[in-house]
Amino acid sequence: MDDFFSRSEALLGAETLEALRQKRVILFGVGGVGSWCAEALVRTGLTHLTIVDDDVVQPSNINRQLPATRETLDRPKVEALKERLLTINPEAEIEALQKRYEPTPSLPEEKESLDFHLEDYDYIIDAIDDVAAKTDLIIRASRVRGAKVFSSMGAALRYDPTQVRVAEFWDVKGDALARAIRERMKRLQVKPYRKIRCVYSLEQAAKAVSKGSLMQVTAVFGCTLAGLVVNDVHSSVATRGL
Repeated sequence: MDDFFSRSEALLGAETLEALRQKRVILFGVGGVGSWCAEALVRTGLTHLTIVDDDVVQPSNINRQLPATRETLDRPKVEALKERLLTINPEAEIEALQKRYEPTPSLPEEKESLDFHLEDYDYIIDAIDDVAAKTDLIIRASRVRGAKVFSSMGAALRYDPTQVRVAEFWDVKGDALARAIRERMKRLQVKPYRKIRCVYSLEQAAKAVSKGSLMQVTAVFGCTLAGLVVNDVHSSVATRGL
């Protein structure tokens, strides 16, 4: 498989590529954002990936979601995506969990990782759009020692992929999803245990009856999330070598 990742190695170096192969990533949500994140990670050289989503492919997904085609309609998204990822790297270990992340009403301290064993991962990526579940996941993931957490804010109702940015959660401005999460945290009297880097857009959301979204924006969100993982691994290797 070395030739398939030669361009990744040429830029990142053999040590970073080997480190990336050893990292374990769990990704929640494989829709318009998460599916592109998964593909970017596997194409770059990641080999241990768990994908979590309870939904099936629907006709309305085809305009922006990687595993969504006419041939995959009604199939679980995680199964369709796993099948595609293994065509890229058959040696990758892809665990597909058709499950929904369920939040708890009060974020009890004794329930650390629910059914997902978050402590087993080096990176936890949030690409779900339910406010309650997203809030719960951000809080729980921020407790996991040794794991980095990256989260996607709202990608819907935007046209311009050049407006996508990265900021710490509390510094995200003009994003209704981030605002809703902060309001929920305030009601529950909780907050992340450490900083969470988020992908968001500076573009003001369009006014629309339904939450329309476009691949050229959602895919940039997903690839940016993947870039946060890859660049963090690369930075850690470079720092270790100093």
